[in-house]
Amino acid sequence: MKIEYYIVLSLALFCIGIAGVLTRRNAIIIFMCIELMLNAVNLLLVAFSKMHHLAGAATNPTAGIDGQLFVFFIMVVAAAEVSVGLAIIVMMYRNVHSVDVNFLNRLKH
Repeated sequence: MKIEYYIVLSLALFCIGIAGVLTRRNAIIIFMCIELMLNAVNLLLVAFSKMHHLAGAATNPTAGIDGQLFVFFIMVVAAAEVSVGLAIIVMMYRNVHSVDVNFLNRLKH
């Protein structure tokens, strides 16, 4: 497949994630949209890694694996972010009985 298809799909997923983060108030949906944006970046990194690997495979057999290594680290960081984020959401729900992020602004005072 052409790289342009991957770029368009990744851009669409990233824009959907941004729209979800900016318009939603539910903390769980916001975390899901952040994960969607991270997966869009992962898709783009793997696509560029494959393109680079195909271009340099004749001279260097390990060409193009850098993007896939970045994807692995992004997945590890995303898993840690989800575990900490969900723990914060659970504690917020236990104390406030709501997962609305606008309610957190009222807790400042």
